[in-house]
Amino acid sequence: MSFVFPPFPTVAVPVVGQTATFPVHRVYCVGRNYEDHAKEMGFTGREPPFFFMKPADAVVVVPAGQTGSMPYPSLTKNLHHEIELVVAIGTGGKNIAAADAHKHIFGYAVGLDMTRRDLQGEMKKQGRPWCIGKGFDQSAPIGPITPKAQAGDAENAEIWLQVNGEDRQRSNVSKLIWNIAETIEHLSAAWELQPGDLIYSGTPEGVNAVVAGDTLRGGVTGLEGLTVRIAG
Repeated sequence: MSFVFPPFPTVAVPVVGQTATFPVHRVYCVGRNYEDHAKEMGFTGREPPFFFMKPADAVVVVPAGQTGSMPYPSLTKNLHHEIELVVAIGTGGKNIAAADAHKHIFGYAVGLDMTRRDLQGEMKKQGRPWCIGKGFDQSAPIGPITPKAQAGDAENAEIWLQVNGEDRQRSNVSKLIWNIAETIEHLSAAWELQPGDLIYSGTPEGVNAVVAGDTLRGGVTGLEGLTVRIAG
């Protein structure tokens, strides 16, 4: 097969303890999936889950022990951090029951859903899609994926983020409004999940702005951490 121009390389995330990497297919994100974060965004209650997507090439891969870099994006003056447990899908499927969801998980990672909050807010006011606020270039940093068997109890682990060494977000994954199994059930009813899909499962309270020069360091107990510096 020939192409009119060379295809872009596949985005691939390192896997802890393996030389093989995890090729990214799609990036799904769950909105407002911790109660206290929903409240700080002006919402309450257990609303039905909703999803948005980021391009696969928005993923910024940060190898273990390294500090990644993402540029401060254009058009915004209010870039926010959102630390998240990321679920890596290893076996695809559609209409997956929550009881069977964990059979489809390859592993877990720590990720950041970076958000141009001012642009997102303006789109909300106008009733328009959030893509410009959520799906911009390099908006999805991620650390190495830990295979499920090695990840411990990631779904009941502490999750946290520090900016320049000071706590910004600190909670527990068990506080998800829709847990991982329920999220996979709902998501797979809308899309057929594929091997290589990443699910950013939601962020706890404490989201706030960062500026060029800030260093973000986050983690989920039992997983490789993630460190990213915001470049000018």
